[in-house]
Amino acid sequence: MPPTSTPVLFIVGPTAVGKTGLAVALARRFDGEIINADSRQVYQYMDIGTAKPSPEERAQAPHHLLDFVDPVDNFDLASFLSLARASIRDIQSRGRLPVVAGGSGQYVWALIEAWQVPEVPPDPAFRREKQREAGLHGPMHLFRQLQEVDPGRAAQLDPRNVRRVIRALEVSRSPQRAASDLRDRTQPMENVLVIGLALDRGELYRRIDGRVDRMLAAGLLDEVRSLDARGYRMGQGPLASPGYRELGQHLAGEITLDEAVQRTKYQTHHLARRQHTWFKPDDGRIQWLDASRPDLEACAAHLAAELLSGRYDTIGAPCQEPGR
Repeated sequence: MPPTSTPVLFIVGPTAVGKTGLAVALARRFDGEIINADSRQVYQYMDIGTAKPSPEERAQAPHHLLDFVDPVDNFDLASFLSLARASIRDIQSRGRLPVVAGGSGQYVWALIEAWQVPEVPPDPAFRREKQREAGLHGPMHLFRQLQEVDPGRAAQLDPRNVRRVIRALEVSRSPQRAASDLRDRTQPMENVLVIGLALDRGELYRRIDGRVDRMLAAGLLDEVRSLDARGYRMGQGPLASPGYRELGQHLAGEITLDEAVQRTKYQTHHLARRQHTWFKPDDGRIQWLDASRPDLEACAAHLAAELLSGRYDTIGAPCQEPGR
């Protein structure tokens, strides 16, 4: 018997692979609404550098969990799960299809697998002490501490992201389970289709590099200047993301613009490799599609239609290759 729960569609994959465009197309086709699962696109004022959906894309389909958190505020997995689950219930109550799209693998699998995340309150004194340690001994000092107490979570983080490393250490001190081992013992989500977009690594890097160039042309440097003028510090919290840290270093006179651009491209390549640790090619839960195939939208729509029709005997069958 097929599951009786309302379907939920997921679009996942590495950065720059084309998730936003496909999510918008499928939301339009199947009366859906998009829930953002990108940990950086929740933040305000960070539009170009996080590749948020354009105003035109937002006009084509309703979007949730986008552009609403101040960059100095904490937004973690527990916050995402609470808001994403509420958005799914709201969308389903109106008879529409939730389309969860993004490259933050922990967000995606925590939602699908029904992880229960402890609501560990911030500890300002602990955070100040860890910031002091990072200042004295460097970010790797804290990262090694996390590797000792929660190696699974450490493997998921960028060692340079001091705020996230501190938060993971903060959570690890709670009497509840470690942040990397928070799967609920109850039933995961049912009636789910996870479409993964994949590209040859060389082609993916070319797309990343081209997008970085387009971001610069669209005004990313001015966006960083504006954030700096508002008092935000580049390289801290969400502003440690590729592009913001490097262009902040350029504005501070530490590196040239060309160096900042090349470092941004390299760090975005590194981000894509980290995302692949969450979305593995041999994961049977993911229906992988080549993002370069000319019939990508039609193929993904076929899979989504199978989900909505409840024909679970064919949902696992891959789309026919073009020309066959």
